[in-house]
Amino acid sequence: MSHSYQLIWFRQDLRIHDHAALWHATQAGSCLALVILSPAQWQQHNDAPIKIEFYLRQLRELKEQLDKLNIPLMIQTIPLWRDIPDFIRQLTQRMPIQNVYANIELAVNELNRDQSVQKLLNQQQKELILFHDRTLFPVTSIRNQSNQPYQVFGAFKKTCYQRLQHGLPQCYPVPQIQQPVALDDSLFQQCDLQQLQGDYSQQISTSRFTAWQVGEQHALTLLDQFIDEHLTDYKTARDLPALSGTSQLSAYLNIGVISIRQCLQALFRQQHGHFEIQSEGQQTWLDELLWREFYQHVLFDFPQVSKHQPFQAATKRIRWRDDPIALKKWQQGQTGIPIIDAGMRQMLATGWMHNRVRMICAMFLSKNLLIDWRKGEQWFMQHLIDGDLAANNGGWQWCASTGTDAVPYFRVFNPITQSQKFDPDGEYIRQWIPELAQFDHKTIHEPYAKHQALSADYPQPIVDLKMSRLRAIEAFKLS
Repeated sequence: MSHSYQLIWFRQDLRIHDHAALWHATQAGSCLALVILSPAQWQQHNDAPIKIEFYLRQLRELKEQLDKLNIPLMIQTIPLWRDIPDFIRQLTQRMPIQNVYANIELAVNELNRDQSVQKLLNQQQKELILFHDRTLFPVTSIRNQSNQPYQVFGAFKKTCYQRLQHGLPQCYPVPQIQQPVALDDSLFQQCDLQQLQGDYSQQISTSRFTAWQVGEQHALTLLDQFIDEHLTDYKTARDLPALSGTSQLSAYLNIGVISIRQCLQALFRQQHGHFEIQSEGQQTWLDELLWREFYQHVLFDFPQVSKHQPFQAATKRIRWRDDPIALKKWQQGQTGIPIIDAGMRQMLATGWMHNRVRMICAMFLSKNLLIDWRKGEQWFMQHLIDGDLAANNGGWQWCASTGTDAVPYFRVFNPITQSQKFDPDGEYIRQWIPELAQFDHKTIHEPYAKHQALSADYPQPIVDLKMSRLRAIEAFKLS
């Protein structure tokens, strides 16, 4: 290579459209690209095999897209993040790289890794240049009147609305094709991506990963279909697990196949990019996007939540029950509470669970079973294709009444009532619990309520809902 290059370090942002770091790097000169795969770190972070396999398939798509732009992609395996700074230092010494560009990641381990990379690059008079790409607004930019981070979603949302009235965040264009680069493969060891992908594919069924297609165009098509076909009814349909009423874009947002800005622009396309809310469905999905935003900001402003600590320090005193048998039954969808078991089985079968059912399952574990929410948080991360630290932690702490803006401790969802309200005909339950398929729409929610001697290949409830609710309230009062 005869001249110097910018290095784009892709992480959870596997796309070329609307990519802040990619756009800025290409404006500074010819580029090389880098992806670092860290299997040991993934295991430490409880990343689900289906999520990793999805990431690796999208990485193959990214490589093809970058090839068309003449941007060579180096794929390197470094098991643990602690070894990444020294690798990048050596790489930038061996190759004529000016600076490294990347999009900021907000959790503690990621921030510490990038700080170490920055320090070593500075010793070479080089920079790690980071961009806010995962959120609509840069972290630390949404503050209350005391210049403190928000701890309540409603106030956070109000400020976001005010900011959006001044203009929606704009998307970055796709960079122009650069001159071909003759990359010297001897300067680094390229990862065998096909072999690594095969290792994770063996852990999941073919039907599970083929249900989740990759590619930016596919994700954008899903986005357009949701806006055109489901947004009108979203406010109501999103809570009905038997319907396809949600966007199901979370997996694509999580690894950056699409951006949050693209979602916002699509949401206001009919308003020609102006912030004008014209329907309940539009406002409801906007609020869901802002809940995602809120939890990303909380992750940065209150780093204890990424260290297995509750947001509310007082809840550290709660005496959680140690009940491995009940935990196992919850994990495997064998609690005897149909809506709970349907949700847990859906996740095991597909790598995804309906959001309303996630809340019901999370509150059942943390309140009715009084089992530490962190065990549930970990199980979800180990199985969800869209497992995101900020959103998953935020949701679990909300349900467990330990987090920011959390549900009051004395509010405990009754899963039977929730089931009757949001799956009134039992269609969702029948889909995932075939042994209950023969029951009518009243019996299916609570099959043993009036038929204790019922002959069904389905377990009796493992807990009394009324008793366990009172037990949870008492445990929180004592904390």
